[in-house]
Amino acid sequence: MQLHTLQPKTKQKKGKYVGRGGKRGTTSGKGTKGQKARSGHKIRPEIRDLIKRIPKLRGRGKHSNIGIPKTLIFAVNVGVIGNAFQPGEIVTKDLLVKKSIISPKKGKPFKVKVLGDGKLSKKLTFKGLLFSRSAKHTIEGAGGTIQ
Repeated sequence: MQLHTLQPKTKQKKGKYVGRGGKRGTTSGKGTKGQKARSGHKIRPEIRDLIKRIPKLRGRGKHSNIGIPKTLIFAVNVGVIGNAFQPGEIVTKDLLVKKSIISPKKGKPFKVKVLGDGKLSKKLTFKGLLFSRSAKHTIEGAGGTIQ
């Protein structure tokens, strides 16, 4: 006797056809009872529960970055600085505020970037500022220095 020669003792009866055709009826697999069986059922998507938990898990809400101070960057052209300063002077953030070239808000952090628009014919020394490529070229062309 071998496995491929074996045959069943009784023939298999055909399955009972139920309901709307096919092998089983609508819930002959015995599923869908309760909330899903009722009309007008609404099941909340699972992802919504995860989304609602995110702020608590992180310990902060969607408006958490409001209190972080942002540094303002003031743009000043070389031509304006050349008109306001005498030859040989040192240009710093504080002097630009004193000469009212820039007006930052009190207590807010700020930086100053020097742009290359305008002409500079004086030797000036710049300290603690940001520079554009054209501004560096203009300052060094006039004999000034950047520190």
